[in-house]
Amino acid sequence: MDPAPGAERPGAIDGARVLELFLEMLLSERGAAAHTVDGYRRDIEQFAASQHRRGSDLAGADATAVRGYLTELSESGLAPRTAARRLSALRQIYRFMQAEDLRADDPCATIEGPRLGRPLPKILSEDQVAALLNAARARVEAKAASPRADADAVRLLALVELLYATGLRVSELVELPIENVVEGRKCILVRGKGGKERIVPVGQPAETALAEYLPLRELHIGQSGRSKWLFPSRGGHLTRHRFAQILKQLAIEAGLPPEKISPHVLRHAFASHLLANGADLRAVQKMLGHADISTTQIYTHILDDRLKAVVRDHHPLAGAGSEISPGLARQRKMA
Repeated sequence: MDPAPGAERPGAIDGARVLELFLEMLLSERGAAAHTVDGYRRDIEQFAASQHRRGSDLAGADATAVRGYLTELSESGLAPRTAARRLSALRQIYRFMQAEDLRADDPCATIEGPRLGRPLPKILSEDQVAALLNAARARVEAKAASPRADADAVRLLALVELLYATGLRVSELVELPIENVVEGRKCILVRGKGGKERIVPVGQPAETALAEYLPLRELHIGQSGRSKWLFPSRGGHLTRHRFAQILKQLAIEAGLPPEKISPHVLRHAFASHLLANGADLRAVQKMLGHADISTTQIYTHILDDRLKAVVRDHHPLAGAGSEISPGLARQRKMA
């Protein structure tokens, strides 16, 4: 099928220009977050660089080129999940090019992605989360060397309490405008993926931590003297990377392995602990901001594994082959 009249034909448009048009579409039409757009840019630019080394380009690559790129990624030892993400980015941009009549075909249409297992999320036990929160409270109670250090400790407690109380994505938390804390700090209005909004309730411990933090918030604002962010930092808001760093240091203080602690692990803990204590799956889906309930259902698999472990460790027939425990044998004789 030929391109529409007046449209540029395959190869006639520069690959870099195609990429910019695609990223502009993500921002303006889909409301994608800045870090999501940056991720697409990196993944697509890496493919474009690979094509350049082979004398081709992004706009003119065919299915053979895409398959060759995936083979290259596999041979380099890249994780299948990362390769699948890069292929997803290529699918998106080539569908965009086809829809805009910038090329007649989609070179990714017949390509299968790498086979992926479905890993269960890393989670923390309720005791481990309690240890992390206790370590954050200990920082607040300790006498720091300066008012700013005291404010840092109060802010960290508010961050951890809010993350565990709401299950927000770390980007949603650090990019939260202060005006989105509503109803006297009892709820948070969150703008999630795709610009979708949801209201998430805040429990009493997190509400208290937030109330203690707000009077100290201005100590984290730069020379401008004002900021729209709930968790400001000089020049903007607290970054995801910086929060992750502070959280790992807190994990060490709590006696927990820092490599197992991240903001996203606390989001997993929020969901799994709610379900373990009888929360409705649909309610958890809404609070997490999942578009598809199948994404939320992954946490039910965690609970299934826990139940299997309980049976394995405590059932009288578990782990003993055909042997019957003496207690169960006596009960059977009495029956």
